[in-house]
Amino acid sequence: MLELSLHILDVLENAIEAGATRVELRIDEDLEADRLAIEIIDNGKGMDEETLSRVPDPFFTTRKTRHVGLGLPLFAAAAERCNGELHIESQVGQGTRVVAAFQHSHIDRAPLGDIKDTLLAFLLTERPIDLHYVHRVDGRAFEFDTAELRAELGDVPLTHPAVRRWLGEFIVEGEGELRVTS
Repeated sequence: MLELSLHILDVLENAIEAGATRVELRIDEDLEADRLAIEIIDNGKGMDEETLSRVPDPFFTTRKTRHVGLGLPLFAAAAERCNGELHIESQVGQGTRVVAAFQHSHIDRAPLGDIKDTLLAFLLTERPIDLHYVHRVDGRAFEFDTAELRAELGDVPLTHPAVRRWLGEFIVEGEGELRVTS
């Protein structure tokens, strides 16, 4: 995949398929340590040990709509190509945690990409799933939690056109602030 945000979207879609109602997405860029970490934690149905051991196999999937499961193996390959690794923890009934680490400056590291569209694609699905999003760059952070947004909005859904537009602008502004150097 050309952007890391597409790998993130794939894992987020896995969380939807696993019946998650809440997901945490953390992106941590430590430029001094030359590390990029992406962590996705869901409260979905989780995986048993046998399923978890088969996840790295690109020809294994639990989905009925296709016969291959390339998402996590490709994410792992992207991390390994950049002096990093992918680690997955899961417990049945508890959920799953996926952590991908990269050498930030590695020439083969894909850019983060369009995180706004990735987040909106996830947040505007038919199944409302709460997302706690944190993106840190050298100690500066952009963070939001849709549970708090939904509480403020009351009966107005995130899919309402005005809310969707505001949410896109909010994400672009917050992500942009992370790139501003003093």
